[in-house]
Amino acid sequence: MRNLLIGSVLLSLAGSIWGAMFIAVRLSIQVIAPVPLVWMRYGVALLSLLALVTFLQEPLRIARKDWKRVFLVALIGQTTSIVTQETGTMLTSAQAGSVLTASTPVFMVIFGVWLLHERLTVGRVASVVLATVGMLLITFDPESFTVTPLGALLLVTASVTWALMSVLLKGLSQYSTVTITFHAVWIAFLLLTPYSLYWFFAHGDPAAMAAPSVWGSVLYLGVVSTTAGFALWNKGLLYMDASLGGLFMFFQPIVGSFLGWLVLGEEMTTAFWAGSALIGLGVACALRGGNTTAEEKLERAKNEAKSS
Repeated sequence: MRNLLIGSVLLSLAGSIWGAMFIAVRLSIQVIAPVPLVWMRYGVALLSLLALVTFLQEPLRIARKDWKRVFLVALIGQTTSIVTQETGTMLTSAQAGSVLTASTPVFMVIFGVWLLHERLTVGRVASVVLATVGMLLITFDPESFTVTPLGALLLVTASVTWALMSVLLKGLSQYSTVTITFHAVWIAFLLLTPYSLYWFFAHGDPAAMAAPSVWGSVLYLGVVSTTAGFALWNKGLLYMDASLGGLFMFFQPIVGSFLGWLVLGEEMTTAFWAGSALIGLGVACALRGGNTTAEEKLERAKNEAKSS
């Protein structure tokens, strides 16, 4: 129960941070294209992560056998997932982006059962259904829901790749979350550098990017959303099954909608409260079932290897 409590707090904080992230993206995406924005976000994050690594005196060494998994985490999660999500949202609407990327918990359940041999119970399926219905109540508005085939494909790709990355992280629990986040971010930063530099020289508008709302948003995306958000998410997943952890992604629309009302003056309806209640009920139902930590999964894998 203690592991579930710790994991729930960490993942809730990560989901809440990413819910607020949508405000920062909306304030900056009109000035900076998606890929360069992610690149700038990671550049800022690298500075804050380096300071955090130095302060905590975290070892940065990764065993040779684990570099492939670290690279896959960076390529699949920090690069492919984030870029396809931002680009897909730009090609459709924020509405469609919220709805389609909310399929992430479903894919986390699938990958958790398939790759990590987690238990698929009626309770877990019901909890995902309840939380998904709650999310739709919060975000879905038929009048503003527009989607293109390419945009939908990119958003579904973002959900699948984020879910896969979250499962891959289970195999890196022997390293600190700060260490894994640092390596994944610098790899993603390098992968995005060529196109981002081209965009800045060809299309960048330094005067527009100097606006406080823009550079303030980039700072939030880098320091809070990336450094704190990824570290909390990676750490939280170590305390519970991936199929459970995915449910905390639903905190994004709750926080995003609330801040949209508080900061941007967007309408808050009764559907928001009903949807939030269903998400909370779904999470509560899921936490009543069994759970295995990343350490327990690694120990079980070692025992299976010895017996085979």
